[in-house]
Amino acid sequence: MNRELIRQQLTGSDPFVIRASDGKQYIAPHSEFILIGRHNFVIEDARGLLDIIDPLHIVSIRPGGRRKTQKAG
Repeated sequence: MNRELIRQQLTGSDPFVIRASDGKQYIAPHSEFILIGRHNFVIEDARGLLDIIDPLHIVSIRPGGRRKTQKAG
């Protein structure tokens, strides 16, 4: 993905799941935990750890909000 397409996908306040070309998934609690540089894409997780990815290796970005389930009864 290119930087502009990544920026367009990062809207809203829900968590995001970013999937890389090697199959790894990265969870960002909010778009403010993501930095898009000229040559790098940096994700800070909820524990404060950083993952640095080349934007060319990002294959998908999707909202990662928890789904609500209904109780049986």
